[in-house]
Amino acid sequence: MTDAKIRLMVAADADAVLAIYQAGLDGGNASFEHTAPTWAAFDSSKLGHHRFVAVDHHGRVLGWVAISAVSTRAVYAGVVEHSVYVDPAAHGRGIGRALLQALIDSTETAGIWTIQSGIFPENTASLALHHATGFRTVGIRERIGRHPAHGNRWRDVIFIERRSPLID
Repeated sequence: MTDAKIRLMVAADADAVLAIYQAGLDGGNASFEHTAPTWAAFDSSKLGHHRFVAVDHHGRVLGWVAISAVSTRAVYAGVVEHSVYVDPAAHGRGIGRALLQALIDSTETAGIWTIQSGIFPENTASLALHHATGFRTVGIRERIGRHPAHGNRWRDVIFIERRSPLID
C-alpha cells in the first residue's frame, strides 16, 4: 500500500502531470500519442471533478488519473474513458491502485456507471492493475492503429471496462 496522499488535481500540478504523461509516452506502451499535450488541451479534454494526483509527503506529484466523456449523447452520460499514469520512479508502490480507487469512488458518487480504456497488450503491469481493481477485458481491437513511435506498425489494444456494481 502507498503512503502517498490522493487529492484533486489543480492547475499548479500541470508541469508535473505533463512530465509524467510524457515519461509514459516515451516508454512506448502507454498510448498512440508521442507527445504530451499542452496544459490547455489537457485541461479542456478532461472532466474537472474526476482528476486526481498522488503526492508524496513533500508534495511532489507521483502520478495522476483523469477521465473524458466518451460521447455527448445523453444515453452515454455515465460512460467515461480514463487514463492513469505513474512516475516511473514510483512504480510498484501502489500509486496506480490508489489513484484508480479514488477515481472509482468519485465516479460512482457522481452516477457514472462505466469506466473504460484501451491498453496495449505489452503493458502487462497496467492490465494486471486494472484487473485487480475490478476492470474486465471486453475484447481485443486488432490492428486498431499505426504507432509512429514503433516504426508506424499496427498495434492491438485490449479494451477494458469497469461497470459499477452500485449503479442500477
